[in-house]
Amino acid sequence: MASVGSRIKQIRTDLGISQVDFANRIGVSKQTLYKYENDLITNIPSDKIEAAAKIGNITPAYLMGWEVSGGTQALPSFPNITPIARKSFPLFDGIAAGEPRLMPDGVTLYVDATVDVQADYVLKVHGDSMIGARINDGDYVFIRQQPEVENGEIAAVAIGDEATLKRFYKYGDVVVLRGENPEFKELTFSGEQLGQVRILGKAVAFQSDVR
Repeated sequence: MASVGSRIKQIRTDLGISQVDFANRIGVSKQTLYKYENDLITNIPSDKIEAAAKIGNITPAYLMGWEVSGGTQALPSFPNITPIARKSFPLFDGIAAGEPRLMPDGVTLYVDATVDVQADYVLKVHGDSMIGARINDGDYVFIRQQPEVENGEIAAVAIGDEATLKRFYKYGDVVVLRGENPEFKELTFSGEQLGQVRILGKAVAFQSDVR
């Protein structure tokens, strides 16, 4: 019987993903993934099982060997339902939709989206200042790196060493960062304060749980 580790390895090789990339996507080191695949570690955490199963589009139960007939259930044939291609974006844990907060130091995981999403990375939202734009606490926002945005567009903006997600407006020598929640005051910068403000990129898409 195939082990969990060998199934993980099979998923990775079938998809043509390197050990480094696969390890990053499930949130472990390359060395740890090697130990998984070669059964040197058999007590694999459930969140790593779930992450590997998601990449392979199978169920965690099948990956664990609890389902022997396969892990996916095919949808009935409908002319308006077709498979879509996906790609992965590096996830950084944390941008404030509220008061500005420190930017994260490194990538933790990867987030999949359809190939038409033109982004460079993903930020996990903390706070509820953007709920009027349907961006809630815990959502994932896809950011395309660019130094400028149009007035009214949602942007990731650095303020000194901190960052926030807001609608961006520039009126002459004044920059206004405005949320989508009346409980939060807009942030205004002028004069020497403008040197603290830098656009990190434009928000182009987001993923949210069904609420």
